[in-house]
Amino acid sequence: MAKTGTTTQGLRAAIERSGYYPALVAEAVEAAVGGEPVASYLVHQETTFDSNEVRRHVTVLVLTEHRFVVSHTDEQAADTSSPTPSATTSTESVKLDRISSVVVSRVVANPEKYVPGSLPREVVLTIGWGAVSRIDLEPAACGDPNCEADHGYTGSSTADDLSLRVSEAGDGPDAVRQTLAFAQSLSEATAATASGR
Repeated sequence: MAKTGTTTQGLRAAIERSGYYPALVAEAVEAAVGGEPVASYLVHQETTFDSNEVRRHVTVLVLTEHRFVVSHTDEQAADTSSPTPSATTSTESVKLDRISSVVVSRVVANPEKYVPGSLPREVVLTIGWGAVSRIDLEPAACGDPNCEADHGYTGSSTADDLSLRVSEAGDGPDAVRQTLAFAQSLSEATAATASGR
């Protein structure tokens, strides 16, 4: 489920509608946002299945005039090391000029029949600001199939701070639409920051 909008009151209401520890999530998000007006937000609650366990978590993305705030809350079931269930919530505040990439991947069915304005079947929003990078390495090789020399390694580094997947089948068409709207707001804000506006 994803909810988006542009007011602090709307953000609080969307967190409450998600039904996922709303008092805990709202307090953490509101503390991180402080007194800044909310320009846009996205609340995405997701349920995953891990072996024989159902796990829920919520991600809240908030855009203000100068910052991007991301909050993530997970729950942990009681186990031998902790006799009571618990939840962990974290927030990170990123200055807009630090955001290096906003990637929107769209999956559409039957692309040959695509009509502009149609909703994609799935959207993956990836945002990078340099806090986390993924490095993929593989042995380097030359063009000689008989060469046995060690050519070292080659690879790539990818910003991978946040990746959020929303699908029409799992989350509904409104969630896909709202994710695209937030991504556009964030892209526009980072472009304005980069140009000094």
